Amino acid sequence: MTAAAPTATQATQAEPDRNRWLALYVLCAGMLMIVLDVTIVNVALPTIQDSLGFSQSGLAWVVNAYLIPFGGLLLLAGRLGDLLGQRRMFLIGLGVFVAASMLCAVAENQAMLIAGRFFAGVGGALASAVILGMIVTMFPEPREQAKAIGVYGFVASAGGSIGLLLGGILTQAISWHWIFVINLPIGIATAYGATRLVEDKPGLGFKAGADIPGAALITSSLMIGVYAILGVSEHGWGSAQTLILFAVSFALGAAFIARQERIENPLMPLRLFHSRNVVGANLIQAFLVAGMFGMFFLGALYLQRILGYDALQVGLAFLPTTIVMGTLSLGFSEKLIMRFGPRRTLIPGVIMVGIGLLLFARTPVHGDYLTDLLAPLLLVGLGVGTSFPSLMTLAMSGATPEDSGLASGVVSTSMQVGGAIGLAVLATLAAQRTDSQLADGAGNLAALNSGYHLAYLIGAILVAAAVVIAVTVLREVPMPSPEAMAEQAQQSGEPEPAYSEA
Repeated sequence: MTAAAPTATQATQAEPDRNRWLALYVLCAGMLMIVLDVTIVNVALPTIQDSLGFSQSGLAWVVNAYLIPFGGLLLLAGRLGDLLGQRRMFLIGLGVFVAASMLCAVAENQAMLIAGRFFAGVGGALASAVILGMIVTMFPEPREQAKAIGVYGFVASAGGSIGLLLGGILTQAISWHWIFVINLPIGIATAYGATRLVEDKPGLGFKAGADIPGAALITSSLMIGVYAILGVSEHGWGSAQTLILFAVSFALGAAFIARQERIENPLMPLRLFHSRNVVGANLIQAFLVAGMFGMFFLGALYLQRILGYDALQVGLAFLPTTIVMGTLSLGFSEKLIMRFGPRRTLIPGVIMVGIGLLLFARTPVHGDYLTDLLAPLLLVGLGVGTSFPSLMTLAMSGATPEDSGLASGVVSTSMQVGGAIGLAVLATLAAQRTDSQLADGAGNLAALNSGYHLAYLIGAILVAAAVVIAVTVLREVPMPSPEAMAEQAQQSGEPEPAYSEA
């Protein structure tokens, strides 16, 4: 007896399902481009410095000019996506990002490059803040949502290591200008795909939260806070500038929260933060990313300054981490989350990241890649590949469709601001430890390595705090059983999703 041919109804249902997955890949391509732009520049900084004549302090602004608007605008951009329409906000952000990348690519002086990086940060925030919200809205069914978030989680977490590799290849093979040129075709193709595949759902309208004073307060608070954090390495934690900026940032943030509690149509409805899972997941992500950023950035410095790796070799060294992250995020995270739930999947992953950081704290001056580095790199890859999709599932679990853009912006903010704070803390402590060791007569390489070791240990402590929050704050999100999902699909007459055959 031959199988029945697909009915017209099944064929009609299969097409939107296929388009949803294509739309996911388009959105993740845009996210990858934006995440890459954070780290792809790092390996090219020495070449940019020689080409445009940056001083050492001026060179930091090639990175900072991107991070300040990016970290400052994420919350506002997420809420604007809810009000104006998430696809519209994504396309506006892409347009600004591509135009800014073009300015960076043709930059002939320091001012052009720094201006381009600033506007790239603005565009990156506008586009990336709404992506996770669109994904959760497109995939409401738990199993599909877990798989889709796994794809997004891989892009968001592994994009940094991919940027190190791609930046090294482009800088050494062609020119530093090409690390920005590559954004143009990707951005244009992503915008075209988004207009064809992503549904243009109308926003709530400004009547649902056109809080201009609130927008000014929260954006100013975050931008000033990020600026203060990025200046710590130059001015120190106890300097008057740092303390005053932190005080101003805190005061503006407090004024914003007070305003949101009392006005009728707040820019950021605080009901989202009534969920233990939303608050806990974002706190965990901030601590986890702080430790992970320390490993990526200081680990790259260890490879370059102590082991003598060039830019391309640094990128290749982190490739196993990227491969493991991708394998887990794309192939297994959905199955683990559906089988054990996001909380029970998350905790072992965070523990593995902590163990990886502790192993990094044992790397010697004359380290060997296979015996000293490969194991911790693989452990971090395993931990991030299982924990990030679970974190994002938990962080979005308390969001309604009307608040999905805001929730997405909160997730992105906890990642970026947590990373900026963590990196500033770890880099400052590492530099202080190195200076102390040099003053005590230690050799240059040994002093550098001692500073890195301290940073890894502090990172491991931050990750341990994330484990404590996961155990004490998070609550398990019930996942439907396979039998229940199969029964639901049979009752609704829907065909089995095409991705399950992959």
